[in-house]
Amino acid sequence: MNKAISKASGLKKPLGIYIHIPFCISKCSYCDFLSGPADEGTINTYMDALVKEIEGNRNLGSRFFVDTVFFGGGTPSIAAPLKIKAVMEKLKEVFEFDESPEVTIEANPGTITEKKLMIYREAGINRISMGLQSTENEELKLLGRIHTYEEFLEGYRMAEKCGFSNINVDLMSALPGQTPELWAKTLERIADLDPAHISAYSLIIEEGTPFYEWFQDKEGRNCPPLPSEEEERGMYELTKRFLEARGYCQYEISNYAKEGFICRHNMGYWRRKDYLGLGTGAASLIDNVRFSNTESIPEYIENCGSPDSIHKATQNLSVQEQMEEFMFLGLRTTEGIDKEEFDRVFSGKFEAVYGKICEKLEKEGLLKGYSRKPGRICLTGKGMDLSNYVLAQFLLD
Repeated sequence: MNKAISKASGLKKPLGIYIHIPFCISKCSYCDFLSGPADEGTINTYMDALVKEIEGNRNLGSRFFVDTVFFGGGTPSIAAPLKIKAVMEKLKEVFEFDESPEVTIEANPGTITEKKLMIYREAGINRISMGLQSTENEELKLLGRIHTYEEFLEGYRMAEKCGFSNINVDLMSALPGQTPELWAKTLERIADLDPAHISAYSLIIEEGTPFYEWFQDKEGRNCPPLPSEEEERGMYELTKRFLEARGYCQYEISNYAKEGFICRHNMGYWRRKDYLGLGTGAASLIDNVRFSNTESIPEYIENCGSPDSIHKATQNLSVQEQMEEFMFLGLRTTEGIDKEEFDRVFSGKFEAVYGKICEKLEKEGLLKGYSRKPGRICLTGKGMDLSNYVLAQFLLD
C-alpha cells in the first residue's frame, strides 16, 4: 500500500526519479538524445523491464522518499498508457511518496489521446511537458517534427480538458532561417495560451545529427542559414523581456514559470539533490556518487532486475568536483548560490577556493552579490547571456 509522507518528517531524504523511455516515432533533425523508433513489442518489453529495475532498487526505499518523478525520452507518450501506469504503481509500492509529489510526463503532439491523459491522471501524473519547438509549420518541418502547430493546439486543449493545469511547452529559438519577428510570433502565440511553464532553448548543432551534417557540408543540402551570434543573443533578450511582461518569472537560464509552477524536478538537478535514473542511459546521483545505466536496450532488458549489473561509468565525486558542481549548477538558476551554504557544506572554503574568481567576474559585470556579506551570488543579465563562459570559470585546475 502506498503511504504518503510529509517532507517535514525528516525520517528519509527526498529523491527525484527520472525514467527514460528511449522511443520516438521518428528522430528529429537536431536530436542527439538516446532515442529512436521501435516496434510495439520492444516498447512493451522495455516498459516491463522498467518495473523490474524499480523492484531491484527496493533497498533505496528504506532511505529515501520520492517527491518528483519525470518520464522523459524519446517520447514517453508513445508507450501504452497502462504500461506507464504500471511503472507508477511499482514506484508507489517500492517507495514512499511525498504528500504532494510533482509527476511529469513528456508528450509530443499527435501521440496523446483523451484516454491516455485520463489514465495518466489516474496513475498520479499531474504535469505534462509538451514538445512544440515552434508555431511555424515550416520550421517544424525543417526540424523533423512529426506534428503541425494545429495538432499541438489540439493536444494542448485536450490536456486542459482532462484536468491538467500544470503544462509546460518547449520552444526553440535560433533555428535555421528564423528571424526575430518569427520568434516573437511563436512566443506571443504560446503566451496567449497561458501555460504554467515555458522552456525556451536555443538550438545547438550537435555532432552526429542531420543538422550537423547539413551545416558541415558547404555544398550539401539546401538549408537556410543559422542566425548570427548577435541575432541569437537578441532572441534570448527578447524572450526574457516578453515573457516577464506576460507574468512569467525566469528562474533558470532557459526556463520561465508562472508563480507556483517552477519545475521542482529540474530544480533538484541544479541543487544537487539525490536522484535515481531508471532505463537505458539514465544517470543518477546518490550520496555524491554519479552513475549511469547501459545504453544498450538488449543488455538493459536482460539484466534490469539486478541494477548493479547495468550501471556503467560510476564516479565517486571528489570534494573538488562537488564544489565545482555546486557552483556551475547552482548559478544556472536566477536565485544563484548561497555562500554560507557553501561554507556549511565544504567547511568554510568559499573565499579560498572561489573568492578571486567571483571578484573578477563581478568586476566584469557578469556576477552580482559577491561583495555583499552575507548574500547570494547569481549571474547578471550579461552573465546569463555569456553563461557558458562564466560557468566554465568555476572548473578548478
